[in-house]
Amino acid sequence: MKIFVAYATSEGHTRKIARWAADRIHEHGHSVELAPFADAMGLDVGRFDGAVLASSIHAGHYQAELAKFADKNASRLGKMPTLFLSVSLAAAGHDAEDWRGLDRILDDFKSATNWTPGRVVQVAGAYMPSEYDIFRRFIMRRIIAGKEADADLDADHDYTDWSALGAELDSWVAQIIK
Repeated sequence: MKIFVAYATSEGHTRKIARWAADRIHEHGHSVELAPFADAMGLDVGRFDGAVLASSIHAGHYQAELAKFADKNASRLGKMPTLFLSVSLAAAGHDAEDWRGLDRILDDFKSATNWTPGRVVQVAGAYMPSEYDIFRRFIMRRIIAGKEADADLDADHDYTDWSALGAELDSWVAQIIK
C-alpha cells in the first residue's frame, strides 16, 4: 500500500509527529510519501491508498494550509481511508471543557472544508518556549502555569504519548489493509 502523510506545523512538533508516523507506517512494509501541506497542493491524492493528515491547533484553529488542502481534496480524501492527527496541548490534559473545545474546533473544521476524517486521534503536543516569539511565549507561559503549577516554564516539554500514538497508528494501518 502507498500512504500519504502530510502535515502543517508552527514550531516543528507536528512535523516530528508526522515523520514518526511515516517511519512507523514504513516499518509495517508500506510505501510512504511525506510532505508539508504547502508542498502538497498540486499533488494527486488519488494515487494513494490512504492518507494521514496532521495539524496542530493554535488560537482555536488548525493551520490554514490544512484547511486549503482538505477543502481542495475533500472528495478524494472521502473515498480513501484517512487518519487525522489533531495536535494540541489541550489533548495533554483531562479538563472536560478543553476536550469539548477540541470537539468544537474539529466540527468547525469539518463544516468549513466539507471533509470528515475517517478516524481522528487527539494527540498531546509540546510546550516549546525555545521556539516561541515573545508574544506567544508570554501567552503559552500563562496557559501552562494555569494548568501545571510546578511546570518549568523555561524548558521545552514534549507531552506526546508516543506509545498510545503508536497503538492508534498500528490499529489504523491494520484496519485499512483488511
